[in-house]
Amino acid sequence: MEPLSASDDGTAAGTERDRDGAGRARNARPRDGLGRPLPYGATGVERQPEGVVRTPERTVAEAQALLDAGRPFHAHEVFEDAWKSRPDDERSLWRGLAQLAVGLTHAARGNPTGGARLLRRGAGAIGEWAAESGRAVPYGMDLGGLADWARALATEVEESAATVDAAARAPRLGGGR
Repeated sequence: MEPLSASDDGTAAGTERDRDGAGRARNARPRDGLGRPLPYGATGVERQPEGVVRTPERTVAEAQALLDAGRPFHAHEVFEDAWKSRPDDERSLWRGLAQLAVGLTHAARGNPTGGARLLRRGAGAIGEWAAESGRAVPYGMDLGGLADWARALATEVEESAATVDAAARAPRLGGGR
């Protein structure tokens, strides 16, 4: 790690930041299953490696496994890799899926406002992508069912303000839940 001055990143002068091999700022703190940072030295869950190029089918399978395990934040990271690596005409699909996962993350962390907002934003994005592309079931994912799931969960978390169980409320990417 290299120290940065306050003018470089807004941290106090002399404070060190975690850096990756290329020198980019990266938070190396362990995280819990919902992606919340834990204290250095704590045992967290294994983090998803960044920048992995996967086939769409592998992306869906890995994200589904993480969602089923109650780790939507980590599923979001898998979708984010697809968003960054897929062709331009698919990026809004993967970004919308990442938003759904982050919406579930916020709902599971007890943030109903942020959760509902991101669930609706993701539902809108994947619905728009399906309409523009003419593909309602890309890579086996039922986008209509996912959008319905997201809107219903958004309404539920807004109305109840209750924290949701991420694993119990995880969507089935291939057909709602």
